[in-house]
Amino acid sequence: MSLTAGIVGLPNVGKSTLFNAITKSNVLAANFPFATIEPNVGIVEVRDKRLDKIVEIIKPRNVVPTTFSFTDIAGLVKGASKGEGLGNQFLSHIRDVDAICEVVRCFDNANIIHVNGKVDPIGDIEVINLELILSDLEVVEKRLPKIEKKALLKVDSDSIFEYQILKKLHEAFLQSLPARLVPLTQEEKNYIKNYQFLTMKPILYIANVGENDIVSGNQYVDAVKEYAQKEGSKVVMISAKIEEELSMLDDSDRQMFLEDLGLEESGLDKVIREAYSLLGLRTFFTAGEKECRAWTFKKGMLAPQCAGVIHSDFEKGFIRAETYSYDDLIEYGTPLKVKEAGKVRLEGKDYVVQDGDIMVFRFNV
Repeated sequence: MSLTAGIVGLPNVGKSTLFNAITKSNVLAANFPFATIEPNVGIVEVRDKRLDKIVEIIKPRNVVPTTFSFTDIAGLVKGASKGEGLGNQFLSHIRDVDAICEVVRCFDNANIIHVNGKVDPIGDIEVINLELILSDLEVVEKRLPKIEKKALLKVDSDSIFEYQILKKLHEAFLQSLPARLVPLTQEEKNYIKNYQFLTMKPILYIANVGENDIVSGNQYVDAVKEYAQKEGSKVVMISAKIEEELSMLDDSDRQMFLEDLGLEESGLDKVIREAYSLLGLRTFFTAGEKECRAWTFKKGMLAPQCAGVIHSDFEKGFIRAETYSYDDLIEYGTPLKVKEAGKVRLEGKDYVVQDGDIMVFRFNV
């Protein structure tokens, strides 16, 4: 299971520079709007110190980290929902992702053009969020007339239910409120899932700062954090330029560079961690002499479903899962000592897999 996050933002805020860094692929990054026209998709490895520690202990022949998928989507501009700039094609690209990572310019640089003529991170956020809301509003306004008569005449319960949800969303959109902030029940959210509302997607704000502000931040970052806090969203501060430089280094040089900057981890690692949390994603591991591997699963998934992440046959023929925790492996030192301590559990079909579980699935097809 891979996570797909769309990188969005106004033109020239550092989206493509960041994308270059995280995928180490040299997509076009130019100092003018719409340098990125088609969405670029890149897969990156998820750095997980737990996997590194498991590898140290097990010493496998092969190591496979879990992966993260980023889509770099061209810069949105005011009026995109009405076709301005490159218009709705960008909005359709956003519709295909699971979460939105909105890059916000939080640095001053007279040599880099700002599409609106000045650095204003809150204004930038509001422009993009409004365009997403207007796109969703258009979807609702096209659908409501088609079901209104059936709903008002109470022809069937489905029409009534759908109408009530869409009316609630319609009122919110008219007040510039995104769908994710509308109080809906889980049943209502499930019912409208197929609409793929842009503003229902969880959002992470990425404050792109200059190299000199990466440790302490600045007034622009403070403003973005205040804005995000009001809507219950998270902010990660990065320097896209630093991330690009880091991507060119090997692991040892990379760590030295981070230490010289006074950082414990890269901005990209923070983005991945927060995006994981945003989507309720967790990691379990399989560990043996042949291979150690990290697998992504959705919080709340049962053991058979997680077995299915590896292979559909594992889920179909699931018998049990031999399970122990990463913490137990660190405490006891080896899988054998974990077993001798009685910490290996035999879990059945109703077991809710936990983050950091190390598992062996038994199945019969």
